[in-house]
Amino acid sequence: MQNFEDLNLTKPLLQALKELDYLHPTPIQEKTFPVIMSGQDVIGVAQTGTGKTIAYLLPVLRMLKFSTQQSPRVLILVPTRELVTQVVGEIEKLTKNMSIRYGGIYGGSNINPQKILVLGGLDILVSTPGRLVDMAMMGILKLKTVQHFIIDEVDEMMEIGFRAQLTTVLDLLPKKRQNIFFSATLGPDVRTLIDTFTKSPQLVEAALHGTPLKKIKQAAYGAPNYYTKVNLLNHLLSTDESMNKVMVFVSTIRLADRLYEQLLPVWKDQLALIHSNKSQNNRFATLKAFHEGDFRVLIATDIAARGLDIFEVSHVVNFDTPKESGDYIHRIGRTGRAGKNGISITFVNQMEEENLLEIEKLMQLKVTRKRMPKEVAISEFYSEDEKPKVIQKIYVKAPSREGAPIAFHEKKEKNKKINLGGPRKRNPHKNKPRNRAVERNRARKRGS
Repeated sequence: MQNFEDLNLTKPLLQALKELDYLHPTPIQEKTFPVIMSGQDVIGVAQTGTGKTIAYLLPVLRMLKFSTQQSPRVLILVPTRELVTQVVGEIEKLTKNMSIRYGGIYGGSNINPQKILVLGGLDILVSTPGRLVDMAMMGILKLKTVQHFIIDEVDEMMEIGFRAQLTTVLDLLPKKRQNIFFSATLGPDVRTLIDTFTKSPQLVEAALHGTPLKKIKQAAYGAPNYYTKVNLLNHLLSTDESMNKVMVFVSTIRLADRLYEQLLPVWKDQLALIHSNKSQNNRFATLKAFHEGDFRVLIATDIAARGLDIFEVSHVVNFDTPKESGDYIHRIGRTGRAGKNGISITFVNQMEEENLLEIEKLMQLKVTRKRMPKEVAISEFYSEDEKPKVIQKIYVKAPSREGAPIAFHEKKEKNKKINLGGPRKRNPHKNKPRNRAVERNRARKRGS
């Protein structure tokens, strides 16, 4: 096993790693370092929790020389505000003994302090796509000086919400640059991006694509509906003391709010909630408190699954089985980090069974099925989202008239009339229209 000293790092970087108690590089860090240092375009594929952020930061920081230019030389694009903060935090730790200017910008917050930050001059800029495009369109941010362009969680960037901004950013960058793309999954959309915008990239894989860490023990429970899932979650939290730091993932904000309200009476101040409708300050404070162990259970949407490094998560619970297999990989990657063991538990209803089969196909691994504990009450009630949508034609049959009363009556005698066809038919010689020309001819004949 290599040490960081074997990677030809500078003394300031080695000292920073020593202070962080980082002794040995992870496989992805070890494999990508020489490739990035060579200047080639790099596609790094490794599971969440294997140190991808350090993998691209170390070689880039090693190559970065002192400069006084205002515009950034390194651009790091990430999908979420939380990940901006996390990457900036990693840069801060690694550059304690270096003269490197860095900063992060993201949407959903006051743009003016971020304008001041950018105009003050940066060597490394970490940003979300939307805020980056805003700054560039305002003319505040110049990107033609970028030498190293990094996308962290590139598969997430290819989601519909980021495609337009990503295309704009790529058009603003100089043609001569190093592209460094990192992700835990590598789908067809990402391959299209790679073929379009990179030059003979070097693919570096630290594990089989789509395969979760061996340190994560995976299990699944069949639960017919939402209310049974709630009962099962309460049972597991009540009976398993090893579940001391649990992330519970759900697919939507509405479901996250609903689950939080149902669990709150039982778990009270042990429970926290995070999703994109929460304010930025609330999200940062919640993540920090959970990271420090102030909460036992954190309910989150998939926004919290992307790249966040939360210390010693014991269990990940998939309250619903995600439709996208990559989302499952990112979710369970919150546990089993930094070489430690972790457990993921997935609740599966009948409609979600197909999702789990697709996940197993991607991982090339079977998830262990477990029986429902006898103590868990099976609910007979289904939420509106779980009820099957049956489209049924409705045929309306006319009611029988047999025995029904007659709906008309005989007219009175005075109202009975016989249609004789009008006055001319009744008296053909009366009111016969006159033909004056014929009468004149007749008159002439009589006069002659």
